[in-house]
Amino acid sequence: MLETQRERVPVNDGGELDTALAFLTFARSCVVKKTDGLDEEQLRRRLVVSDTTLLGLVQHLTDSERYWFGYTLAGDARWAGVDFDMVVPAERSAEQVIADYRAAIAESDAHIAAAGGPEARSVTAVDGEHRTLRWLIAHVTGETVRHAGHADILRELIDGVTGR
Repeated sequence: MLETQRERVPVNDGGELDTALAFLTFARSCVVKKTDGLDEEQLRRRLVVSDTTLLGLVQHLTDSERYWFGYTLAGDARWAGVDFDMVVPAERSAEQVIADYRAAIAESDAHIAAAGGPEARSVTAVDGEHRTLRWLIAHVTGETVRHAGHADILRELIDGVTGR
């Protein structure tokens, strides 16, 4: 099948942080791209046994950005109790959920820039240790890529659109 959303992977190789952020940005973009051109019903359509939907994935990743970079890295207590839920309340529009993800990404990028480099340590401990920014970026990238794969499959089931 023709990949209609094909995007080239980053070729950034200007240093550890440059490369890591390029791949995180790429993964985020792949998730958002999977929502392009779909209506509310399609974005909320449940196609698997779990509660996973395209819109639910975006909401979940918004919580992930805020928890890991907002709370864990920067110590913003507002995000300590996010629930990572994949069920989007009916009163939240797709437009709101996607805008929230974009805002969370911008907030995360600001926290990353303020951290000062890959050796910077998180304000909040993870399993008893203050993790490096390097670890946090790798963790969030892994989570985002995993869910981008889910989004690929859901989008193909919805309308046949494929590609990263």
